[in-house]
Amino acid sequence: MPKEINCDITIIGAGLTGLVAAFYFTKAGKKVVLLEKDSHSGGVINTINEDGFVFEAGPNSGVLSHSEVFDLFDDLAPQCTLEKANKESKKRLIWKNGKWNALPGSPVEGISTPLFSLYDKFRILGEPFRKKGNNPDESVAELVLRRLGKSFLDYAVDPFISGIYAGDPNKIITRFALPKLYELEQNYGSFIKGAIKKKPAPLPEGAKKPTREVFSASNGLINLVHALENSIYKQNFFFNSENISVTPKDNSFATSFFQNGDDYTLNSEKVITTVGAYSLPSILPFIIKEQINQISNLEYAKVVQVALGFRKWNGIKLDAFGGLVPSVEKRKILGVLFTSSIFENRAPLGGAMLSVFMGGMRNPNAIDLSDNEIIKIVYTEINEMLGLQGAEPDLVRIFRYAHAIPQYGITSEARLNRIYMIQKQYPGLIIAGNIRDGIGMADRIKQAKTIADSITGR
Repeated sequence: MPKEINCDITIIGAGLTGLVAAFYFTKAGKKVVLLEKDSHSGGVINTINEDGFVFEAGPNSGVLSHSEVFDLFDDLAPQCTLEKANKESKKRLIWKNGKWNALPGSPVEGISTPLFSLYDKFRILGEPFRKKGNNPDESVAELVLRRLGKSFLDYAVDPFISGIYAGDPNKIITRFALPKLYELEQNYGSFIKGAIKKKPAPLPEGAKKPTREVFSASNGLINLVHALENSIYKQNFFFNSENISVTPKDNSFATSFFQNGDDYTLNSEKVITTVGAYSLPSILPFIIKEQINQISNLEYAKVVQVALGFRKWNGIKLDAFGGLVPSVEKRKILGVLFTSSIFENRAPLGGAMLSVFMGGMRNPNAIDLSDNEIIKIVYTEINEMLGLQGAEPDLVRIFRYAHAIPQYGITSEARLNRIYMIQKQYPGLIIAGNIRDGIGMADRIKQAKTIADSITGR
């Protein structure tokens, strides 16, 4: 007979979304149980401290785009401290014709930059007067070509989409992937007019205003995970959970799973899934195949991340956030983050810590390359692009992610509609995670807190 446990809420997946939701449920006095297939919480978040270098094996940072991020760090103090990126790292570099160019940060810089053609620079003057689009499934590439021009697509938007989604702007749908940009055109008829006229949404009393600054946690993101985990009762975690399966019963749910030789059944009024779309068919077997497939068919970018540590840096000056490589440049990397320039204490004094990215939708087969093949490509690329003249790093670590970043493409509307219909049909079931509501860390935190507040009535 399986061991039975009663709780208020079952959360499947102890990544950032699951942890933040569980933290706020615990704070509200709810009994919550987290099921996690791995032996640890935090999902792919993992900070490594090795030989004087501190680097991330998963996400490197987030953006302060939602006030809920400030709220979370305030609630976790003093266990965990918010760290904002160094101001010197605000500059973003774009590779063009064999050298780095700073992405313009002002109209004056936009006029003088070599990134955009003279034709498109003049053409942007007419952007406020162009008709707004009427295709709700317009791709980011189509939108930018229509309103700004090809050079803006090639040397601003394409690398931006590559840096955020590791994606293809021809396949990413604007209203799902970049909803604020989509709304600017739809509500104001123009990006420029919208930026001028749009008023910031009112914030709840006492809430801090989002700044769009880059953030981490002091000494690495794993400290955010540890602070969340330490604020949730340890007996409420079930790691190494296998064969997780949810069954509706009356006005509640029974969630069965196997752990360390024992069978368990969790009885709860609410079940929240935060796992990848590909895991849902086995977890929610009561949903017919045709319906769940509309969710599980979500495409993911495959990404290789290579962490490089240099005790003595002899390359170009790393006075930027990092550099992105447009598709038209035909290089073998997506870009590089200057990690030790963004955050403090990430490399020995005089050294440097970098994160180089390969693969994505541009080159999905990169994940199948051997370590030696990856290292050879990365060394060749960064030596030329960062002026290293043959210097080799003192630390090299390779991380592969087969399901790195979900692609909000043409199937997004069907996926979101199906999620809504399933949740309506089975009250108490919430399908969450980065399959909806954004892919960034701030999006995960906001979604989790919103769900917790809606259930606890806060």
